[in-house]
Amino acid sequence: MRNLLLFICFLAHTLQAYSIGETDIKVILSKTVEPVLIGKTENSLLRIQIDNPTEQEITVQSITLSLTGTTNPQAIESVRVYFTGNSDEFIPRVLFGKTEKTGEKLVFNGQQTLRPGQNYFWAAVHISPQTNLSDKINICFEGIQIADQKPIIIGQKSPVPSRTGYAVRQQQDDGVHTFRIPGLVKTPKGTLVAVYDIRYTGARDLQGDIDVGVSRSLDNGQTWLPMQTAIDMGEWGGKPNKENGIGDPAILVDEVTGRIWIAALWLHGKGTKLAWWGSEQGLTPEQTGQFILAYSDDEGATWSEPINITNQIKNPEWFLCFNGPGMGITQKDGTLVFAAQFKDKEQVPHSTIIYSKDHGQTWHMGTGAKTETTEAQVVELTDGTLMLNMRDNRGGSRSVYTTTDLGQSWTEHPTSRKALIESVCQASIIRIKLRDGREALAFFNPVSDKDRSHLSLKLSFDDGMTWDEKYTTLVYEPDSYGYSCLTQLNDHTLGVLYEEAGDLYFQQLDLNEVVR
Repeated sequence: MRNLLLFICFLAHTLQAYSIGETDIKVILSKTVEPVLIGKTENSLLRIQIDNPTEQEITVQSITLSLTGTTNPQAIESVRVYFTGNSDEFIPRVLFGKTEKTGEKLVFNGQQTLRPGQNYFWAAVHISPQTNLSDKINICFEGIQIADQKPIIIGQKSPVPSRTGYAVRQQQDDGVHTFRIPGLVKTPKGTLVAVYDIRYTGARDLQGDIDVGVSRSLDNGQTWLPMQTAIDMGEWGGKPNKENGIGDPAILVDEVTGRIWIAALWLHGKGTKLAWWGSEQGLTPEQTGQFILAYSDDEGATWSEPINITNQIKNPEWFLCFNGPGMGITQKDGTLVFAAQFKDKEQVPHSTIIYSKDHGQTWHMGTGAKTETTEAQVVELTDGTLMLNMRDNRGGSRSVYTTTDLGQSWTEHPTSRKALIESVCQASIIRIKLRDGREALAFFNPVSDKDRSHLSLKLSFDDGMTWDEKYTTLVYEPDSYGYSCLTQLNDHTLGVLYEEAGDLYFQQLDLNEVVR
């Protein structure tokens, strides 16, 4: 074989070039922003693209990596290198080498033939259940040995380490096909309570065999208790479970009483029609989707029987009325507020709120804030005004309106359709208090007008009038289902539960890294 000229690149930018001969091989290193997850068997960390421009096959005999930038190497239980041929997707089938050692240098020996053109290797890790969620994990490319050549020692410039997280729910856990629509709160006693759809047989929205699930953590998300079912409508009305689905949950903690509320949409019958189109005018379960509540007085360990408030809040001319998924709030005066949505008599959707002044005994509905808006979240501003941050079916960005009279009237916010980029998706917004005493709005969504990628945290220190880019943190880069829910863990940490594609991931977000 002729000698080779080897180029090493990171994220398609040349770092170093080594002249060895007349022919060149390119090694391009790339990495996406996503967490290394407790509970996930294979966490892909680094893609190694090797371009063979010759007309002959070459053989890779070893790849050397390092854990430079890893804060706790003992958290890593194993590192594996996989070969995926000419596919640039991570498919862990052909194992090139593995190690359970966590030394400074990791050498993987093998015999892998590379055909002319692009060839791909991936470095993946498995981490211990005892990994701290503040740990960072990193893999660096150090060198490669190609048959009949001298070893090439590179010493890659270290990329940004990956955060750690927890795979709270993964497809096929407990035999479930898909988990979707996350909500998350932290109770005054410190329990994290997450809610979501348990979609037993498929990824499809209601109607289907769907219940509202709950997962709880007693240690800020370091570990999670086994899944519970909070709301299951069973075989009501002579229809099977698959025609009594309930989902799209939101969760709220009454900061006065400590009671935890779940709001969800129940659809009875309608065959296989989607709830969005199958629900009709009227008030009865046979006619229209039902607005259901349930509550817990023991930190989410047990839940009440379902409470149907459809007759309290729904106009019978509307085709559908239900909550906005995610979380609700308790105002400073003790009023409970959920974001909500309805389809009017012309089937035009509107975002709004429902509220209770008596800790959930009775509920009332606001008016529609804006047409063609659906899934929303509500937050209280410094002066007590409520801000409704809305998914807008027009796409491109979020709509934002405010109310000072519990949704009886609405005012367009100056940032509406301008400040917060998005395609069409759900998002999360909460009020937080920092260690230095300042308050801020924290917002989380997929920052893209084309897809649901680049899930990011943003902070605003002026009640949402501006969202400075210096307070923006990319959390999950790949395209995903994109729904999320934030909560505050302490004065320097947020928690976020978000969707991948059928899985639910939890991460702690250090505010000290965002507000420098």
